[in-house]
Amino acid sequence: MRFFKERRIPVNFVDLAVKPIAPTELRRFASRGGARALLDEESHAYRDGGLGYLRIDDAELFDRLLADQRLMRLPLVRLGSQVVVGSDETAWKQLLTA
Repeated sequence: MRFFKERRIPVNFVDLAVKPIAPTELRRFASRGGARALLDEESHAYRDGGLGYLRIDDAELFDRLLADQRLMRLPLVRLGSQVVVGSDETAWKQLLTA
């Protein structure tokens, strides 16, 4: 939030704990880099779910991300049709200059 506010870029913040992400919005992020790019492999939900030991295809992983949004790498940033997953200021700067 701070990164964008410092650059006077309006932000729409959605708390996923209050309002879950819509399937179409999640699909938009997954279509860019695949569902695996959205997965936070260092989260407690990932370790507690034993996902490190499973072989999951993208379709099943997408369903798991939709069911348990604690598995997602946040923040999810979207500007038009371009998306960035996770805290990556370099990618955010490229997103703003494009």
